[in-house]
Amino acid sequence: MDTCVSNPLRQCTLDELRRRTSAKWRVYPGDVLPMWIAEMDVPLAAPVAGALHEAIDAGDTGYAMGDVYAEALDGFAQRDWSWRVPPERAAIVPDVMLGVVEVLKLITSPGDAVVVNSPVYPPFYEFVSHMDRRVVEAPLTEEGRIDLDTLARAFRTGGSAGPGGSGGPEESRGAAAYLLCSPHNPTGTVHTAEELTAVTRLAAEHGVRVVADEIHAPLVLPGARHVPYLSIPGTERAFSLLSASKAWNLAGLKAAMAVAGPDAAGELARMPEEVSHGPSHLGVIGHVAAFRHGGPWLEALLTGLDENRQLLSGLLKRHLPEVRYRSHEGTFLAWLDCRALGLGDDPAAAFLERGRVALIPGPAFGTGGAGHARLNIGTSPEILEEAVKRMAAAV
Repeated sequence: MDTCVSNPLRQCTLDELRRRTSAKWRVYPGDVLPMWIAEMDVPLAAPVAGALHEAIDAGDTGYAMGDVYAEALDGFAQRDWSWRVPPERAAIVPDVMLGVVEVLKLITSPGDAVVVNSPVYPPFYEFVSHMDRRVVEAPLTEEGRIDLDTLARAFRTGGSAGPGGSGGPEESRGAAAYLLCSPHNPTGTVHTAEELTAVTRLAAEHGVRVVADEIHAPLVLPGARHVPYLSIPGTERAFSLLSASKAWNLAGLKAAMAVAGPDAAGELARMPEEVSHGPSHLGVIGHVAAFRHGGPWLEALLTGLDENRQLLSGLLKRHLPEVRYRSHEGTFLAWLDCRALGLGDDPAAAFLERGRVALIPGPAFGTGGAGHARLNIGTSPEILEEAVKRMAAAV
């Protein structure tokens, strides 16, 4: 197999992209540059496309089954993270967020508090609230790191975690679970082994169960290293959710994996059998091909994303010097502090109305999001440059 892959971010023109019918390209009018939702402007990795074409040609479009996803993830995790995913401690789920919901159903009860580190991925609030659990915020530091004192207070009280934190008045009982985003969306923070070890100690001290959303784990950029949460000593009762969907741009091919620590395997085994009916068979085929054979493509993508984050830093310095951007360590998402622009709590609204660029509004990410916006850099350098110029023209 040819291991030389050119930068996937430079292979699609804007005209080609506008022919796509996914949410990224259909929510806004055609004159808007869509830099919002977490879809990248890339072609499918050749091994993934080949596997899907082969399945279609064979009419292999039935129900998903078996341990093939877990085995492929295990191989990838060994190569990239020196970590094992035992198939007997893994379960197929439709996608990461639905997997989070099913795991939380196993380890929490209605009314329980689930701690999150705001600003954080908006569905954390939506999915947890819709399953009748309380979201409690433990805001990150200004530098985007986990604030251990604030986290400890949230674990202890199950109520308000700090200035601006949500969750209502302090409760007499502590939090039941902690939904960890690793790497963190939207800040792009990659948590260190030391930070995760400290989190584990706090969780054990307060009897809090940890569920790690590691969907962006393969997307750690040069200079940082992903540490699988379940590789940390003391995480035997924790859970992790992983998928190929973000790294290989497969959101429309539904599949993900829930993995349990050794002492939580019995709980995972109680997950309802019908949950395994949700993943797409074609999704499993595509994800397995990505984990097994998509390494060279991913390596080329990470090089391109590294170039784009450096390009973004330079573009902001030239065109929007008031915007604060801390170069992210992982994901293809940039968290922009636009408070100095005087555009109010939702600068994305001004960028859309006056610049015709769509970003995700910061307030959607909870406490710490006001005055911010999330920008997707998973695109060509030319589109990224045009987006920043349009944003500057809107100020």
